[in-house]
Amino acid sequence: MDTGGEEHEAGAGLARREQDILAMERRGFSGPGVKERAIREELGLAPVRYYQLLNALLDDPRALAHDPVTVNRLRRVRETRRTER
Repeated sequence: MDTGGEEHEAGAGLARREQDILAMERRGFSGPGVKERAIREELGLAPVRYYQLLNALLDDPRALAHDPVTVNRLRRVRETRRTER
């Protein structure tokens, strides 16, 4: 049964979509607009919604347990941007 990408893998703690968002953040993108296009085509999300979900994931302990390197890197980037304002 398709639940819109929200099904959980055994023991993973994160929904498939949440895992896919973190996987997208691990990838390198070659130029402007490439990442946004991948977000739309591969995840079926508007970039604004993607970044809302990503920001919420950075505060989720399950995401930290799933991919600590990526989550900690993105938390540092987010904190740097907040302090630069």
